[in-house]
Amino acid sequence: MSALHLLAVNAAVLVGMFALFWLVTLKTRDVTPIDSIWALGMVVLGWASFVQTSGDPGRAMLLMVLCTVWGVRLGGYLLWRWRHHGADRRYQTMFAKAQTDKGWGFNQASLRLVYAIQAPMLFIVCLPVQLGQLDGAPPVGVLGMVGAALAVIGIVFETIGDAQLVAFRRDPANAGRVLRTGLWRYTRHPNYFGDACVWWGLYLIAAESVTGLWALPGPILLTFTLIKWSGVPTVEGRMKRKKPDYEDYVRRTSGFVPWLPKRG
Repeated sequence: MSALHLLAVNAAVLVGMFALFWLVTLKTRDVTPIDSIWALGMVVLGWASFVQTSGDPGRAMLLMVLCTVWGVRLGGYLLWRWRHHGADRRYQTMFAKAQTDKGWGFNQASLRLVYAIQAPMLFIVCLPVQLGQLDGAPPVGVLGMVGAALAVIGIVFETIGDAQLVAFRRDPANAGRVLRTGLWRYTRHPNYFGDACVWWGLYLIAAESVTGLWALPGPILLTFTLIKWSGVPTVEGRMKRKKPDYEDYVRRTSGFVPWLPKRG
C-alpha cells in the first residue's frame, strides 16, 4: 500500500467520524467532548492504519500500544472532566463572538470553528502513527527504543500532572490558589509537556523507517499548538485574570520544559 492510499482512506475515516460527532453536537449544543475525540481519534486512525498495512510488525505494534495507552487515558480523562465540570466556557465565548461578529448560529460556528479546524490538525499530528506502520524494514532499533522511552515518560508525566491537579482542585481550601507542588513546581504545564514528549517519541519510532521520516510535521504542529496557540496562551491568559498570584508563579516557574524554580 502506498502512503497516499493509506492517508486517503484514513482521511475518509476521520471525516466520517467527525461528521457523526458534529451531528450529535447539533442535538447536545455542546462541543466540549471534541477534546476527548481529539485523543481517541488518534487511536482510531492508528488502528485504521494497522489493519491496512503490512509493515514491520514490531514497529507497528509498538506505535499502536503507546498511541492507544496515551489516547484512551487522555480521552477518558477529558470525558470525565466534561461530565463533572460541564461545558467548556472557551467554546461558549467563541460562539458568542461568532454570533456577534459574523452572525453565525451554533450549527455553523461549531462546524467551521471547531470540527473543520480540529480534523485536519488531528490528521497531521497523527502522521507518525500512520506513516510509521508502512515500511517493512528496518526493524525497531536504538532510535525507536529512545522514542518509546520518551513516549512512556510523556504518558507518565502528564498522567501524574493531571492527577495532581484534580486532587488540588478537590480541596476547597485551594480555591483561588495556584498549584505549586509536585510536577507543577517545575513546569507550569506538565500535561502539555508530557503530550509533546509522547508525540516526539512516536515520531522517533516512525523515523527509523524512510516513510516515517515524512511524519515530522506532526510533532512540530502539536508543539506549536501547545506552546504558541491554543495551549499555553489560552490557559495562562485565563489564569492571570482569575488568580492574582499567578503572575508570581509565572516569574518563578518554567513555562514548558521542567526546570528548578527560581528563588524569590
